[in-house]
Amino acid sequence: MKQRAKFMILDGNSLIHRAFYAIPLLTTSEGLFTNAVYGFVNMLLKILSNEQPACTAVAFDKGKVTFRMDHYEQYKGQRKPTPDELRPQFALAKEVLTAMNIPVYELEGYEADDLIGTVTKLAEKEGYQTLIVTGDRDALQLISPYSEVLLTKKGITELDRYDIDKVKERYGLNPEQIIDLKGLMGDSSDNIPGVPGVGEKTALKLLHQFGSIENLYDNIDSLPANKLKEKLANNRELAFLSKKLATIVIDVSYDIDLAECILSEPDYEGLLSLFRRLEFRNLIKSVSEKMRSAGVEAGTGKDGDGAINGPTKAEGEYKQQSLEEGMDRLAVDLNNGEIGVYYELSNPDPMLAELTGLSWCIQAGQANYVAGRQTVQTELFHDEEHNISGLPGLIGARAGLKKFCHDGKRLLVALDRYGIRWDGLEQDTMLAAYLLNPTGQHQDLADLSEKYLGINLMPGEAVYEACSKADIILRLQKTLADRLTETGMDDLYYKVELPLIQILADMEITGVRVDLEQLKALSGELGAKLEILTAEIHRQAGEKFNINSTKQLGYIFFEKLNLPVIKKTKTGYSTDVEVLETLAEKHEIAALILEYRQLAKLKSTYVDGLAGLINPRTGKIHTSFNQTVTATGRLSSTEPNLQNIPIRLEEGRRIRKVFIPSEPGHLLVTADYSQIELRVLAHISGDENFIRAFQAGEDIHTHTASEVFGVSLGQVTKEMRDSAKAVNFGIVYGISDYGLARNIKVTRKEAKDYIQGYFRRYPGVKQFMEEIVLKARDQGFVSTILNRRRYLPDIVSPNHNIRSFGERTAMNTPIQGSAADIIKLAMVRVDSQLRETGLKTKMILQVHDELIFEVPQAEIDTAVPLIRDCMENAVKLNVPLIVDMKKGCNWYDMEKLPRGNGE
Repeated sequence: MKQRAKFMILDGNSLIHRAFYAIPLLTTSEGLFTNAVYGFVNMLLKILSNEQPACTAVAFDKGKVTFRMDHYEQYKGQRKPTPDELRPQFALAKEVLTAMNIPVYELEGYEADDLIGTVTKLAEKEGYQTLIVTGDRDALQLISPYSEVLLTKKGITELDRYDIDKVKERYGLNPEQIIDLKGLMGDSSDNIPGVPGVGEKTALKLLHQFGSIENLYDNIDSLPANKLKEKLANNRELAFLSKKLATIVIDVSYDIDLAECILSEPDYEGLLSLFRRLEFRNLIKSVSEKMRSAGVEAGTGKDGDGAINGPTKAEGEYKQQSLEEGMDRLAVDLNNGEIGVYYELSNPDPMLAELTGLSWCIQAGQANYVAGRQTVQTELFHDEEHNISGLPGLIGARAGLKKFCHDGKRLLVALDRYGIRWDGLEQDTMLAAYLLNPTGQHQDLADLSEKYLGINLMPGEAVYEACSKADIILRLQKTLADRLTETGMDDLYYKVELPLIQILADMEITGVRVDLEQLKALSGELGAKLEILTAEIHRQAGEKFNINSTKQLGYIFFEKLNLPVIKKTKTGYSTDVEVLETLAEKHEIAALILEYRQLAKLKSTYVDGLAGLINPRTGKIHTSFNQTVTATGRLSSTEPNLQNIPIRLEEGRRIRKVFIPSEPGHLLVTADYSQIELRVLAHISGDENFIRAFQAGEDIHTHTASEVFGVSLGQVTKEMRDSAKAVNFGIVYGISDYGLARNIKVTRKEAKDYIQGYFRRYPGVKQFMEEIVLKARDQGFVSTILNRRRYLPDIVSPNHNIRSFGERTAMNTPIQGSAADIIKLAMVRVDSQLRETGLKTKMILQVHDELIFEVPQAEIDTAVPLIRDCMENAVKLNVPLIVDMKKGCNWYDMEKLPRGNGE
């Protein structure tokens, strides 16, 4: 007998629902939910690969109203509404199917099951072997000698194949009897009532005896007189109604052309464009590989996403030049007016790196590369005479030239050692991509090329890699610039973030001097304290043990000293900070362990660690300022992280003592925004009471305490002020009554009363918090006062904890992000003014809301008011921005600088 060709039809609604609940929420950088469509597409591709059907189609429900509701109004009435995160993914799945040239069937008034039934019987008649893929057991009634069912068993990864024999094995029934089974036992998922009190076991027993509902009721008198017979007799109409509701229609009047279901090559360009928009990295690579194996090349036009459908592999006229040839070629190319540049450094630390390669591109598809180490007359090109720094030197010297690169700050820092300065950096693709997606995990050039251009940067020999990257930078910059304009972040980018690149590079290059002798002395002092602490901990434990061993510490605490177990981990007892803080109230040894850990971290990370990070060439610490890391827009610093020195302990504060001016006659000056986040909150919430307090120059924590506790300003105690301070800052982070109670050591009821009292006195703040959450839920993101965006997919998560975190983030980001915007804008203005006035004062560090400068003694009277003015007038708020300034011979011993005349 001739083998029939296979026709596969899938239940789109069922499979997408299963994929949604099987895969954790996934979103694109712009907050588009994709987990269900990602799971569905992967499942579809796997089944297509395994089953190799000749024809494929997918059926969907269309609307909630079906003909079955005419018979039973409550049909599917108990189902929960489709989650907001899932609803738009159905349309996305259909877009994918369209690009794959797979027909989609849907019809008002009918369910996907009915279209599946109709297609199945039509395909059987046309000589096909049909395979139904679904998560709904109703489809088992469609099984025949020519039709089978692949039923999802667990999530979307395991499938069970049902044929006639498998149905008999599982139920002892023929496929058509599945309808009778549903008629008797009902189906809670579809709200089919069945006969009350009859479950699957009883229904199967009855069908094994009578064969069908009709035969059962024709012979109901043969049943023994009992409760079952009574239930059946009283619910005859319900049984027949339920069977009718469970019956899949197999003759829907619907125009179906099976020929259009024959599998063909997909629309590769459309599929790639869609997968790029959905950010399905693995699927992009998979499709690209299939295109290459099929000998298919994409076009060169632009798709609806703005991405260029260029070659899936970066290709062009890429040439390696000698140094002399490269200098000549570049001199000509610089007349173009814009240039994409890719660089190679010898060391991850740009302060220690040499330039080892440079490529440039002035026209898409054409690029040149010069290696940093070429052999000419048996000499290496890395000395003063032959170093390739002449190439970036030419680029830097060309006025008005638009320069594009990726991670430009590293290049600017590295070029400084050659005495080269670049002005006019027009585009940094890494920075632009970060603004568009501040929580993205993939900001490297290859990822951005794939996402925005659909071009794969493939590994290869040095010339190809360097030239293709310069080529991609030139192509990518325009796409990113357009996206920044579309999202309204072009001003933030061009007026704040882009100028900040050179400022941060200058700060890294300048570095900060460290007093090595003081560092050694502090290390010795901390070492001595740790020895004393160790001895006391061992004495209280009654034995010596490894304090750094969680296992040994757990034994001492919970087995030897019988302290209460607070929580456990997979490997045993937990001794984290939260546990230690709880136990410290019961036994002194826990408090000692806390102190030991803090001092040990100070010594290893910040004292001994700082000494190892002193640059051998400059004798200074050169921290790296990261502009593209935090989701809120704040700068961070690494190696060392100077923003995270623990200053709650006196020993931590004293670490600042080792930071000193680099030259005699210079001082360190700090400029710290006073309560900037609370001032931003007052401004964006518009709360009149909050604004009035700041405008009157009152201490905001004392004012809040007075309002919340209902006492005069003079009656506010230190404890009241501390509680009000905790509430003020806690509100910024969406703190709960539980969190506040733990922070200020009060009951949850007291904490709740404090928060409610706060919102009564500051109703504008409460309204802002509520409205920003609704706004974030509606548009998928929140913005700062300079229009920086943060996308918040978590805010519509069905998981309460995840959703709550998203809501807190929505409340906090406009505040913390706006504070970050303000200090960045202040840095740009201060730098501009210092250059314009010709002062030698240098900005050397940024620590959250604080800027640190090295100032010649003779410039103090000029630099201080200049810095204060730039910072306090960086933006115009409804409340004054106040900057507290100090000066000193180190970062620890500092005296407050009073506001001078006219300030």
